[in-house]
Amino acid sequence: MKSTALIYSSDFNKFSYGAEHPFKVQRFRLAYELMECYGLTKLPGAGIFNPPAASDEDILTFHSHGYLSKLKEFSASDQPRADFRYGLGDMENPVFKGLYDWACLAAGGTLEAARMVSEQGYDIAFNLAGGWHHAHRSRASGFSYLNDSVIAINRLIEKGKRVVYLDLDAHHGDGVQEAFYDTDRVLTISIHESGMHFFPGTGSERETGSGKGKGYSVNVPLKEHTDDALYMKAFDEVAFPLIAAYDPDIMITQLGADTFRTDPLTRLEITTHSYSYVLRKLKALRIPWVAVGGGGYDNVNVARAWTIAWALMNGQDLSPRLPARFVKTIREMGYPNRMLLDAMHWAQDDDRNRALDAVEKSIAAIRKKVFPIIIGVYG
Repeated sequence: MKSTALIYSSDFNKFSYGAEHPFKVQRFRLAYELMECYGLTKLPGAGIFNPPAASDEDILTFHSHGYLSKLKEFSASDQPRADFRYGLGDMENPVFKGLYDWACLAAGGTLEAARMVSEQGYDIAFNLAGGWHHAHRSRASGFSYLNDSVIAINRLIEKGKRVVYLDLDAHHGDGVQEAFYDTDRVLTISIHESGMHFFPGTGSERETGSGKGKGYSVNVPLKEHTDDALYMKAFDEVAFPLIAAYDPDIMITQLGADTFRTDPLTRLEITTHSYSYVLRKLKALRIPWVAVGGGGYDNVNVARAWTIAWALMNGQDLSPRLPARFVKTIREMGYPNRMLLDAMHWAQDDDRNRALDAVEKSIAAIRKKVFPIIIGVYG
């Protein structure tokens, strides 16, 4: 019996948001190629699986009929279309032929990962093309059209599962938080760059849920220039103890790589050091684990991050130097990278002190408002 599953399809790479758009689908192929170079696609305890597309029935567990109809209509059109009521057709969320099929394939990958973990006994399943955490019930947002994590979590809830959703992307997981803001069946935790002056403008530590969900939405907003040590502090003092106390049946983790200090769209300063640290601690919890991709706008950072994640999920140690074949590939694409692993990074003193003050205030607020609820009930 294989214990880990990687969800990947060459069809993930068949579409394009446009030459000038920061999101490049080629990152999926590049990540898979790096895994191949390290021998991670032929591990004895792991399997590689093509995903089925999500069905309309699956999608309608979250998204509205009107939005679904509009997505299908625009996806079938040979001409550019726009409907800003649904967030479709602007520079952020372009419309292209086949969009709906592509989004359904990505969402189907996360559904399949959740099924493999919850029904087939897999310890971990990782859908590279998942993590579209900004999609709302009736609106595309933040490059996201279908919210695969919400759709998968809804299926898990139907089966009586209690779920933790942990979002490590640089952007707040607003669509997922919104979907489960009033329920105690899902604990959502997002560690992200503060929305004070950053998309999507949400994710304050004051957003803690409503009704039965009070205390079940947790946000750790990070000030720009937060570095490795501060990121690990946020995880260790908030996310880890809450996940351990809640002790879910399933853990879903969004593994966006746009937190890296060389990402062109964000201002955090973490590296593979703290990224790896967090993943090791998550695996040590031994909770059935569904992982999804997420953001990342430097393609080599994404490839490095997700290769590290897949290696850690399978207990594999990798050379800190990128394989020569992969270096040749990315050199031809204009990337100068030579190393898989980064040294631990410390931000400049003034920047770091401001980031430290901010994270300590957030941690204190969460410990006061959320810990008594979650730790009190489950701890």
